[in-house]
Amino acid sequence: MSINRVTISGNLTREPELRRTQSGMAVLSFCVAVNDRRKNQQGEWGDYANFVDCTMFGNRAEGVSNHISKGSKVAIGGKLHWSQWERDGQKRSKLEVVVDDIEFMSREGGSKPRNQQQPTDELIEAQASVYDDDIPF
Repeated sequence: MSINRVTISGNLTREPELRRTQSGMAVLSFCVAVNDRRKNQQGEWGDYANFVDCTMFGNRAEGVSNHISKGSKVAIGGKLHWSQWERDGQKRSKLEVVVDDIEFMSREGGSKPRNQQQPTDELIEAQASVYDDDIPF
């Protein structure tokens, strides 16, 4: 038996990119910086960033794209996915997190639609509507 489950928390390193497949499905791509605290060669503690590529699919991806931006703090739950391809004669590969769950942790900026001010009640309703498609009943 194996388990493929990842949980990370960090800040978006760039603006999320929303695109569509040929069939019209929304695909949201973003990168999250996750700090790793460890000792350096001098024995002092320091933070070292890891950069994790994340991808989200479907209606939720479109909804989430309106609520996160560069610098937003998020908690992500998902699974690892490794892909390999060839470009210009060179083999390339990528390990990413396919997002199942996302929690908006920013108080300002990243938890509201970009370039808009929104009252807290409306924000809660907007965030709740992102997950309506996931309720099985």
